[in-house]
Amino acid sequence: MKIKDAEIITLMQNPRTQEKGVRALMDAYQSRLYWHIRRIIVDGDLAQDTLQETFIKAYQNFHQFKNDSQLYTWLYRIATNEALQQVNKLKKMQKTDEDPEYYMQNLVADNVSSDAEEIQILLQNAIQSLPEKQKLVFMMRYYDDLPYEEISKIVDMSVGTLKTNYHYAKQKIEEYIKENYEK
Repeated sequence: MKIKDAEIITLMQNPRTQEKGVRALMDAYQSRLYWHIRRIIVDGDLAQDTLQETFIKAYQNFHQFKNDSQLYTWLYRIATNEALQQVNKLKKMQKTDEDPEYYMQNLVADNVSSDAEEIQILLQNAIQSLPEKQKLVFMMRYYDDLPYEEISKIVDMSVGTLKTNYHYAKQKIEEYIKENYEK
């Protein structure tokens, strides 16, 4: 039986049932949040650590959750912020003579199975080459199939800006694949 958000919120708000609420929260959203984070970070171990940080932040700051948005929207926002912080840390850790985009593309290539289709590898490399905002919007829309209104709440951007970013991301991905696809 799948527990509903209202039940999770009720459990989380009561100090006596908060631990059960955290478990229910993790059970309900762990997989979706992991894959959302994983598409931003790429490295599986770092994505798992970031997921744990996301749940810790959600637990510590649950008193700030307001029912003006859905629970998953609030969690996605936390997960997105945590993942972007990790990406920024990775970029800062790079030596100044290394190109962070090259590093991220190599992470993608290392994580794709050897018998994967070339087009899938190209898609992942194209996504990693996008500017952060476009990458984030593209992944939430393309992979998570989130409506623009929900993405707007998560990343705090207007719907019009999101649509523009998604449009440009699609164009850049198509161009990247056309330029790099070897027939």
